[in-house]
Amino acid sequence: MRIRTGKTKNGRLFYVIKTYYDTKGIEHTVTVEKLGNENDIRERTGRDPDEWAKEYVKILNEKEKEENTEVVVKHARNKIVPKDSPNSYNCGYLFLQYLYHNLGLDEFSRKVQKEYDIEYDFNCIFSRLIYGRILHPSSKLETAKWAATLLEQPDFSTHHVYRALDIIQQRSDELQKALYQNSISFGGKRNTGVLYYDCTNFFYEIEEQDVDGLRKYGKSKQHQPLPIVEMGLFTDYDGIPLAMAIHPGNTNEQITLKPIEKKVITDFGLSKFIVCTDAGLCSKANKRFNTIQDRSYIVTQPIKKLKAELKDWALATDGWLRAGERKTRKRYNLEDLDANECYDAIFYKECPVDQNSFEERLIVTFSFKYQAYQRAIREGQIERATKAIEQGGDKPKRRSLNDYRRFIISTSSTADGEVADKHTYTLSEEKISEEAKYDGFYATTSDLDDNDPMDIIKVNRMRWQIEECFRIMKTEFQARPAYVQKDNRIEAHFLTCFTALYLYRYLEKMTKSRYTCEQIIDTLRNMRLHEIIGKGYSCDYTRTDITDELHDAFGFRTDYEFMDRGDLKNILHASKKVIRHAKSK
Repeated sequence: MRIRTGKTKNGRLFYVIKTYYDTKGIEHTVTVEKLGNENDIRERTGRDPDEWAKEYVKILNEKEKEENTEVVVKHARNKIVPKDSPNSYNCGYLFLQYLYHNLGLDEFSRKVQKEYDIEYDFNCIFSRLIYGRILHPSSKLETAKWAATLLEQPDFSTHHVYRALDIIQQRSDELQKALYQNSISFGGKRNTGVLYYDCTNFFYEIEEQDVDGLRKYGKSKQHQPLPIVEMGLFTDYDGIPLAMAIHPGNTNEQITLKPIEKKVITDFGLSKFIVCTDAGLCSKANKRFNTIQDRSYIVTQPIKKLKAELKDWALATDGWLRAGERKTRKRYNLEDLDANECYDAIFYKECPVDQNSFEERLIVTFSFKYQAYQRAIREGQIERATKAIEQGGDKPKRRSLNDYRRFIISTSSTADGEVADKHTYTLSEEKISEEAKYDGFYATTSDLDDNDPMDIIKVNRMRWQIEECFRIMKTEFQARPAYVQKDNRIEAHFLTCFTALYLYRYLEKMTKSRYTCEQIIDTLRNMRLHEIIGKGYSCDYTRTDITDELHDAFGFRTDYEFMDRGDLKNILHASKKVIRHAKSK
């Protein structure tokens, strides 16, 4: 490093610059630090600017030389490593730890520790349950064992974990409220103008349902013939979790919306928002609830369930507007359009619908691209159904509305009407033709009066984010099957999954969402440091673009060739540094 000066109207300006060569041998010069102009330096130090700057850069060079000193570690061929002494530790959790502290979960834990006068380290348990759900999803017993693979060793026993679960469930509302408030302090104002709500369920590998508990037989989204529990989840427009609740597996999901929405209104202080849900939650009661005060709704509407006159109108080929041509209001007939030329275009039409106590808009869209997609899916299902018929045997039971078996019908009588000895299975051309009528069409209802129909459609299409939240919890976090049995611990288990999802969404946000969930989590799981006994630590993982982005985003690095204990202490300190830079409004 050296000093460079430049002339300005206020005198010479002093810089510290550094020259380096990249991997291609190209020379680069960068500014390391601006020291100020000569008058400022003289006033600040009371010395000659040139002499002071020369001494300052000398100190910087000596410090850099010290940091770049090579470390020699001696190993003996005949020396056996110590028994039961691990020397490889996960450091990927440090990025989650940064978010854990910045979302105020350490403060929440300390408050709980004090109020309950707990003898064990509640903060350590709670944090490891969350880190483990992302990095090593397993039972609570296995999570307690896994915690010993982290750089910071745990200080609790397995039985303490189950006691902590009881407390986590008791503080559920407080935890969710704290997460919301601290997320604003850390990440800035939340995008709560639109809230998405949906339900899913998680199966339990048990023989019988609970008599009075949460685990009940119900309609499983995974088509598992096992007792399930149901989760209702709210997210904001960006797909970041907001609130959740757990219900018995046999609960009608339509009745779950209002209680958790009321909690959002009272606990989070939200009053003006649009609730967006799928067709399974589109009851009149839910719609009516969201037409009062400053709330509105956008709900998917199955065209098949419309009244006959509305269905005929929705599927009629005439009267369509093209997205982006709202000013011209030109009407199109779908039969007159070339599917190839209009493949990427979206057409729509709308009409008012009187729901007695309120009015809504029914918006129907049509896309040749969506039509081709649905036809391709059905052709694959028909092919599977045909193959099943050719292979013979009894017709297997359907598992879902989209199961290929729905196209298979059985005939148990002859052409003369007599009862046949065997069932004959054939494709139902009638069912295939009936389904094909709806290809390319999609309907949405809303009480929003003045919004552009395509804006409403755009909001509705963003529901994929809440669906992705469920997918992450079920696949990456392996939230099911769960193994805890008591109702309060079941709720606590899913609260840790919800909190882990909170952390992951902010980690995704900080890395600009350039990578898939699987890529990010696999990277964190494989980031390890190797301990050189008595010396320090070295990086024991592959440095990639993802690890570079993580380090740049979080402000600390773990990929040095060597780190002594002082270096590691600084890294751990940086992973717990709380940043409160965003203004909440």
